[in-house]
Amino acid sequence: MAITWTEDLSTGIAMIDEQHKELFKRVNDLMSACAKGKGKEEIVKVMEFLKEYVVMHFGAEEKCMQETGFPDYKAHKKQHDGFVEEFKQFKNKMEQSGPSVDLVVKINHFLVDWLINHIKKKDKALGAFLRKKM
Repeated sequence: MAITWTEDLSTGIAMIDEQHKELFKRVNDLMSACAKGKGKEEIVKVMEFLKEYVVMHFGAEEKCMQETGFPDYKAHKKQHDGFVEEFKQFKNKMEQSGPSVDLVVKINHFLVDWLINHIKKKDKALGAFLRKKM
């Protein structure tokens, strides 16, 4: 089942929303591949994408937060750091044992849950703050 971008996920900040939409696309590619029995092949591509994505996307958000004096910066960054740590653990497991079906499913669930919860709570609050500053 694909995750769908809906307007209630929009932060109102074009750069952030476009980056989120790209992440949704990648997660959906993984879910589609899993449904076709090709999850093991697709997870390698998704993990490579995420390795670069988190540096770029989280860095851009954190820069905006610092430059504008976002009051919830530390808590927001802590969630980013938690994602990075979890991602590293998944990546290490995949490098050690390969992309098992169980691991692919766990990564998929983690991404979907984290994405939806983080965007709806933290990123929407950031977007509202940034729109007031603009």
